[in-house]
Amino acid sequence: MNNEQNSTSFKMLCRALMLMFAISSFGLLAACDNDGPAEEAGEQIDETIEEAGDTMEDAADEAEDAMD
Repeated sequence: MNNEQNSTSFKMLCRALMLMFAISSFGLLAACDNDGPAEEAGEQIDETIEEAGDTMEDAADEAEDAMD
């Protein structure tokens, strides 16, 4: 039961972090009104954050599988 609670807590933490990163990335992208280097940088940041979120979700799934 304790491992199950830890797994659930870990998944909730990962999802909260992904949501925080997503919200932050939207704020950065919204600040870029002009096409150009700033927009490209914002898109790269968005992609990086999305990839980090995917990696965190994969790690949470792997941790859950390892506990089962």
